[in-house]
Formats: sequence, structure tokens, C-alpha cells
Amino acid sequence: MSHRDQHGPHDDGGEVPAAVADPFRGGWADTRTRLPPLSGAACAAKRRSALSERFPGERIVVPSGGLKVRSNDFDYTFRPHSAFVHLTAEQGTRAVPDSVLVLEPTGSGHSATLFTRPRSPRDGGPNGAEFHSDRRHGEFWTGRRRTLAETEQALGVEAAARDGLERALTGDVPTRVVRGEDPLVDALVPPSPGAEAELLTFLAESRLVKDEWEIDQLRAAVGATVAGFHDVAGELPHAMRLARGERWIEGTFNRRARLEGHGLGFETIAAAGAHACVLHWMRNDGPVREGDLLLLDAGVEADSFYTGDVTRTLPAGGRFTDVQRRVHDLVFAAQSAGIAALRPGARYGDFHAAAMRVIAEGLDSWGLRPAGRTTRDNGLGPGPDLASGADSDPGSGSGSFSDPDPYRRYTVCGSGHMLGLDCHDCAGARGGTYMDGVLEAGHVLTVEPGLYFQPDDLTVPEELRGIGVRIEDDFVITADGALCLSAGLPRGADETEAWMASL
Repeated sequence: MSHRDQHGPHDDGGEVPAAVADPFRGGWADTRTRLPPLSGAACAAKRRSALSERFPGERIVVPSGGLKVRSNDFDYTFRPHSAFVHLTAEQGTRAVPDSVLVLEPTGSGHSATLFTRPRSPRDGGPNGAEFHSDRRHGEFWTGRRRTLAETEQALGVEAAARDGLERALTGDVPTRVVRGEDPLVDALVPPSPGAEAELLTFLAESRLVKDEWEIDQLRAAVGATVAGFHDVAGELPHAMRLARGERWIEGTFNRRARLEGHGLGFETIAAAGAHACVLHWMRNDGPVREGDLLLLDAGVEADSFYTGDVTRTLPAGGRFTDVQRRVHDLVFAAQSAGIAALRPGARYGDFHAAAMRVIAEGLDSWGLRPAGRTTRDNGLGPGPDLASGADSDPGSGSGSFSDPDPYRRYTVCGSGHMLGLDCHDCAGARGGTYMDGVLEAGHVLTVEPGLYFQPDDLTVPEELRGIGVRIEDDFVITADGALCLSAGLPRGADETEAWMASL
């Protein structure tokens, strides 16, 4: 990949000798155009109005963030801060690093200005050589940016050159900022930890209830994610012939993510065999062998930056072994119980409690009570009909179902989370409005119980060791229940085997 020519490195768009600049002067067509408003611009304007109403008389500063170096003179793909996206409806590759949204207080609310880098000029001036000499921001190096007028048309907000940001942040105006994203903003605005924390909390909580446009974006992201799972299932036979089959699975899904969206909502987890017991296995450097389970946890991020998040645990050879099926059936029964608990007015934690009760009952019926357990020499036993949701006898597991913590060794984490612009969305919200809150129409969340029996865990029978199973789907809470956005994939063991056979 070229980064130098006979004139030396193109690094910063600084002073360029005339002999280098002359071949680029003149002869350029006028390519300015009029852009239609982005589909989410009107919704973003409503969000800015809510932010204005919450902090009257104060200046609000929300940066997009900037480029991050990957190695030497190459940067990671730019992804703006989620709060910035929520307030602007900026899209995918159009997002411009170092942009800053400023809400300036007025007598009747706020005026919004987006300070950004305009298109590289080609008519001289102080930045006249940027378009061909600046490797980070020049049009010949990274592609065309919108003009300021085009940005105003697309986003429905006044746009100004970033050069004016310093002047805009002067004056004795109370100011709240999203800190840590833009060094210039951080330097210009004295820190106020309490005020900044309050702003971040509001920005997170304002994303809890999705509007119809956001739900449409999530529906598209999850739909593309489901398509990626179909791709992977079809590629499994080939992956099993490779030394690093997990990488083939990862690449197969990632291709779909780039084809139908901006990219990945998070790094793909393609975990075969005992790797499935590592919740966030992202090395993906192992083989996929006959007899393995493949735990695939992946999500496509749409051009709007909303992401899907789906998990399936697939038998690499197309059929579960008896032991694998028993674990999968228990996780399936737990997820089904969690899904049944989703409804407006239910407490957020209800679906986790419902799933964990089934997990606890199932493990208890297998004789797996972690406290003080050592290697067992008996098998799993027949167990209750958990896959069908039949009731089972709690037995003698005192406190097992009201307090499932003793089983954390095998479950490790919670059974779901909010979903949206971030895979783990709204993480900055207060406990009372999120973890201890009540579900309402417009919430979008995952339900994803799992069981993970570590390969060296002597508290479980040997045949269980190294088995990890998670099943995850994405749901939007409706006025009378919950709608599964990822219903295009099978969940149960029989359906999964039939689906894989059909491919």
C-alpha cells in the first residue's frame, strides 16, 4: 500500500512546496450537490429538543471523537460516539472525525451547530493542499467529505468549520461536555465531574426507549445478522477442513456485516469446543472439529450504527450428541422462560430470574450443587423434561431458586441487556431506570442465558467438561408483549438440526 512518493511522506497537510502543489491546481469540476435529509434527521432533532429542555441556559458539547491509531500511519475505521450519533442521526462512512455538536443556550431554548471538517478545498487558501497532501483527512487519501451546505441539508442542523470551535466555546456560559473524546474540547472547558456525569446519565437514559425509526434500524441490523448466521451454517463443512476454522467462521459472518451494514457491532465470537466456555472468546484461532459445538455470538452494525446481537450454539457435524443436547435443552428451556416474562410493566430483572430458576432446577436435578462439590462418578441421569417447559420438583436445594448465585460458577453472567447503538446499550443509565426499572414499550433487549462447564472443572461430570451453550435473541417490548426480531433463526435442538440439514 503506497504511503510515499518521490516527494516524500504525505503526513499532515502542512506547507507543501509549489513544485508539488502545482500539478493539482485548477481544472476541477464543480461536484457540489443537494442532499436529501437523512431518514433519522427529524428524530434526532426531537432528541436535541429533549436535551435542550433538560439543561436550560447551559451550553452542551457532544464530540464525535477522533481517529485512533492502529499502527504507525494507519488508523482504525472511525466510529463516532454513540451520544453524538443519537443526537445527529449521522450515518456510517459519512461520519467525519473530530466533529463536535454544540447546543448554545438562547432565550427560548438552544441553537444547535455542528462544527466539522468541510470538504477539502481545491481553490487555494490555507488548506488548499489538504485534498492531495493530508493522509488523514485529504480527499485523495480518505474520500470525499460533504461540504458544510451538504451537511446542513443531510442532518438538518447548522454546520460550521471546526476552525471556529474554539471561539464558540468561549464566554461565561455554564457548559457541560462529554469529556475524553476531543482533546481541544477538554482543554477549553474546565472539568466539572458532577455536571458531566449528570449529562452522561441523561444521554444514556434518553436511549432506553427507542422510537419507531430506531426500531426499524434495529430490525434491519438484526435481519442482516440472521443472514450472517445462515451464511455461517452453510460454510461449516468447509471450516471443519481448516486448521483455524474459527477464523473462517469469523470471516464468513464479517463479510455479511460489511456487505449489508457499516460493519460489526462487536468483534465476532466464533468459539468451537471448549472455547465456548470463554464468554468473550475473540481470538478465533482454533479448529472446528467433528463433534464440537460452535458457539457463534455476532452482530451486524447497520449504517445507522444500530446493532444486532444474536447467539446460536451449533453442532459442527449437524447433530447434537446426547450430552450436548441435554445442555442445549436446558438453556433453551431457560431462555423460553425468560422470553415468557417479557411484557410492559414487568420488572427488568424478571426475565433473568425466570431463566435462572429453570437453570437452577435443571442443575439441581442433575445433582450439580456447586458448594463443596467434587468429581462425580455418576452420569447426568434422566432429568425433567426441561425442553418442553414441564414443571420439575425443586427437591432439597434449599434456597436454590430464590438465590441462584451458587450456580454462578456455571452461568457466570446475567441473562441479557439493552440493545441499540451500543451492543450493551444505555450502560450509563441509573440503576433505578435500567437494572431495577420496569419494562415499557420501545425497550429493545436481549435474552441470552447460558451454561459454561469449564474443561478443568472437577465439580461436574467429565462428559460435561468443555461444553458451553448460549442462545440469544433480540426483542422489542410492545404494548402487549414482546416481538422477537431474530425469529428467522431456529432455537430448539430439533429445529436447529433440521435447519442445518436443509443447508
